[in-house]
Amino acid sequence: MATGNILIADDDTAIRTVLSQALSRAGYDVRTTGTAATLWRWVQSGDGDLVITDVVMPDENAFELLPKMKKLRPDLPIIVMSAQNTFMTAIKASERGAYDYLPKPFDLRELVSIVGRAMSEPKNRVRAERNEELEGMPLVGRSPAMQEIYRALARLMQTDLTVMITGESGTGKELVARALHDYGKRKKGPFVAINMAAIPRDLIESELFGHEKGAFTGANQRSAGRFEQAEGGTLFLDEIGDMPMEAQTRLLRVLQQSEYTTVGGRTSIKTNVRIIAATNKDLRILIQQGLFREDLFFRLNVVPLRLPPLRERAEDIGDLAQHFFALAAAEGLPLKHIEPDALERLKRYRWPGNIRELENLTRRLAALYPQETITAQLVDAELSTDAAELEQGFAAAFNSAAPIRDGEHSGSLASAVEQHLSELFRGHGDNLPPPGLYHRVLRELEYPLISAALAATRGNQIKAAELLGLNRNTLRKKVRDLDIRLMRAPR
Repeated sequence: MATGNILIADDDTAIRTVLSQALSRAGYDVRTTGTAATLWRWVQSGDGDLVITDVVMPDENAFELLPKMKKLRPDLPIIVMSAQNTFMTAIKASERGAYDYLPKPFDLRELVSIVGRAMSEPKNRVRAERNEELEGMPLVGRSPAMQEIYRALARLMQTDLTVMITGESGTGKELVARALHDYGKRKKGPFVAINMAAIPRDLIESELFGHEKGAFTGANQRSAGRFEQAEGGTLFLDEIGDMPMEAQTRLLRVLQQSEYTTVGGRTSIKTNVRIIAATNKDLRILIQQGLFREDLFFRLNVVPLRLPPLRERAEDIGDLAQHFFALAAAEGLPLKHIEPDALERLKRYRWPGNIRELENLTRRLAALYPQETITAQLVDAELSTDAAELEQGFAAAFNSAAPIRDGEHSGSLASAVEQHLSELFRGHGDNLPPPGLYHRVLRELEYPLISAALAATRGNQIKAAELLGLNRNTLRKKVRDLDIRLMRAPR
């Protein structure tokens, strides 16, 4: 049975009662109050082994009281609860020394578990405090899925742990990486981002680690790499799944030994950089395919963070839409408001392009329509226009493709590929085709697929990337590698 004395401060009588009963059943002695003044008097008297407090109290905000309690009793664990469950609330709780933060409504079993964990830890744990004012709202959303992200970020801010952010394209992976940097202990250092899919594979090592003069043709002078540029700060490795094997080996050495050599260099260079990686791919599948090092995956995946797609956090769409409308207004566009029916329409949409697609839609609505209030009809018109254009464009693109000869590749795509491969194997008799068949077949499929998507979207690479489910930089790289001509389909 647990032991210890717990102080609870909340102006809601029902919450005080529920918490008191649950913690008493767990074996704790509990005292409750509805004011910050009483809580402060108890803490000053040395009472309590742990504090649970709401943020908004009738006589004082807990964020103003928290630093005083931590200064007087630095070993006292304090759990903060709040109905103002934003990213900044979680960060402020962490910055002011709270042991943990729980958004309301909370899971009672989780709270009892957190209390048990806090009471069992050594009492000499003191969290570093910062005095800077926190401004802005880098992340938006009050859904349970985002609350988990906020709490995880608050715990990670004052660490140098390597973080792997996963999520679909457009979910805000770089935004999360920037938040980790901007509100962490490396915030005075540089934040450097590099997208693996946007750089030719033969240049990635040079981009990351720099090169010496004469290291390769065209290297007329020494060039600093991203590691050198990020020294003392954070290096964000976006689309890490597109990193070639040679660069993976070099990166693994950095993570193991905190040192690297430039391309063409012979002297090891010590580095002090926090690594945050991100991907929209399943790296475990790439490992099985021999395209990603398993040992590197485990080095990068120290703290995994999965960002939910927008369809899993539809309750955040209203806050996000108003946030984007406010950003558009700050850039000179008219400020818009969205009516309830229009918001419901947005919540029912699947958002294949996630937050990026929602931002593009709100900017378009702000720019194209004079009405101050965005109605369901306007939303339907924009969403249906996008869907219709893509459907008609795909049909036109495939109808304009070279005709299939009679009896050839009829039926589904799978049967067409199967027939093609059967003919290929038969054509070689007892000899198998040359090695590399897997990638050759993928290339043959990618070319018409990407060409059709670009034709369907009239050459709009942003829309084509959303249609295909690819990152925009990934699409640009594939267009370049496959040598696809960017042409507009006839209207």
